[in-house]
Amino acid sequence: MTDPTRQPEDTTAATGEPVVSKPYIMPDDPEPGSVETLQKEAAEARDRMLRTLAEMENLRKRTTKEVADARLYGITGFARDVLEIADNLQRALDAVPAEARAAADPGLTALIEGVELTERSLLNALEKHGVKKLDPQGQKFDPNFHQAMYEVPDASVPTGTVVQVMQAGYTIGERVLRPALVGVAKGGAKAAPAANSNEAN
Repeated sequence: MTDPTRQPEDTTAATGEPVVSKPYIMPDDPEPGSVETLQKEAAEARDRMLRTLAEMENLRKRTTKEVADARLYGITGFARDVLEIADNLQRALDAVPAEARAAADPGLTALIEGVELTERSLLNALEKHGVKKLDPQGQKFDPNFHQAMYEVPDASVPTGTVVQVMQAGYTIGERVLRPALVGVAKGGAKAAPAANSNEAN
């Protein structure tokens, strides 16, 4: 509906010339200098996208490693508790002297074999989950895997050789679960470094 009292708009200026508005520019028509602006924005967007992709790849790798570590090392506390059982089984076997084993009646022989079988089964179950027993007897002392409890005077082996194992050590994956408690030789010849042995040849 139209208002009959409304006056028609005056499209002429006070001078009598018509008013001309700015020409309409189509959105597809580029403004002067806009190509450089668009190229700069595109480069910035590409840079942001590449950085985001790199961050996501790093996050994926980190998450994969954390999941693998959690799977491998998640049982560390449980494995430490189970090691006491393995130690007790070994102590039970060590408590039977060799002479008693040789002259044992069938009942005692069956008991000893049962304890040995139980110990083997326990160690196999631990190995399935990445826990391995260390047997450093005769090896060079390594403070990363062994804990020296005492020194043994023994000139027949090089100094620093493990000559007695008081308690077996265990590793889980690449980490030490429990170091081996060992006695280390003292007073023998120094172990020759590998470089010197190569020069002698």
